[in-house]
Amino acid sequence: MKLAVTIIILTFMLTGGIAMAEDRYERATFAGGCFWCMEKPFEHLKGVKEVISGYTGGDKKNPTYEEVSSGNTGHREAVQVIYDPKEVSYQELLEVFWRQIDPTDPGGQFVDRGSQYTTAIFYHNPEQKKLAEESKRILEESGIFKRPIVTEILPATEFYPAEEYHQDYYKKNPYRYRIYRFGSGRDRFLESVWKGRDDFRIFKKATTKKNDWRHFVKPSDEELKKLLTPMQYRVTQKNGTEPAFHNEYWDNHKEGIYVDVVSGEPLFSSLDKFDSGTGWPSFSRPLEPENIVEKDDWGFFGKRTEVRSRHADSHLGHVFKDGPPPTGLRYCINSAALRFIPKEDLEKEGYGEYLRLFKK
Repeated sequence: MKLAVTIIILTFMLTGGIAMAEDRYERATFAGGCFWCMEKPFEHLKGVKEVISGYTGGDKKNPTYEEVSSGNTGHREAVQVIYDPKEVSYQELLEVFWRQIDPTDPGGQFVDRGSQYTTAIFYHNPEQKKLAEESKRILEESGIFKRPIVTEILPATEFYPAEEYHQDYYKKNPYRYRIYRFGSGRDRFLESVWKGRDDFRIFKKATTKKNDWRHFVKPSDEELKKLLTPMQYRVTQKNGTEPAFHNEYWDNHKEGIYVDVVSGEPLFSSLDKFDSGTGWPSFSRPLEPENIVEKDDWGFFGKRTEVRSRHADSHLGHVFKDGPPPTGLRYCINSAALRFIPKEDLEKEGYGEYLRLFKK
């Protein structure tokens, strides 16, 4: 069945058509050095329908492996991924791509040298270009790689499928594939870079579960604008203040906990919430004091104490010394900086350890 699908795809591509088994499928094209090593990581993703080894980026029509290997055609070895965007996102494909390569090598990949083995992302539409550029920038800013990232982001050009014996090479010749891959140095390099970084994600949702917040990587400002509402963004990122009595949680009386809307780190409990009459959620103490950072805030009202979250560095509100016993404190917090998790949802949301607080 798979061979039949491959033949259909290759036939459409060679005749200049768009090789989609169904209209809903999309294409992604990546150059990561030897295409034998790039097929397997993508083929194991749910939603990926086919991964084709081939050549792209050059001038010669229908190049052969020998011609491309000479480095004279301008092509790179690449893979074209046929995927269903309803099952797997382009962002997920980018996550996989960056973890297969050395993006700092301008002269090839591992044992394979020459321009035909250099890395690139070939985008098929403006959205792919934007996401590819964003992923590269986030990776650069992460500091994971000590040298500059040189992987190019280029418009997709004609893609020529490689000879049949190159397709699914890791399946057809598993022993030779393992020998080559080990000898190339790729696996040793990838392990040295990514070992212990399983929790790192280039594209991370703004709100996360309890199990994720300790390893939280803050999204870019542009990504936050997409993930947050305008009010949430203004409050958490620009130190704004929402209207009193016109916010989500000022009169919320349900049992549960309040977490940072950006990172998901636990901040306050309904057990410490009280009606301060101010029109904002007020708490007598934090649920997790280590997740709270206090800073001096000098403004029109003199000196106040600002409250921020530790992991996301979100502006939350202010703390005052006019609260009820036993602390005498009033943490006056913006609803827009919080996400409320009812006690009945704590387990499924990943905050099960806090259920003990609500047991009678």
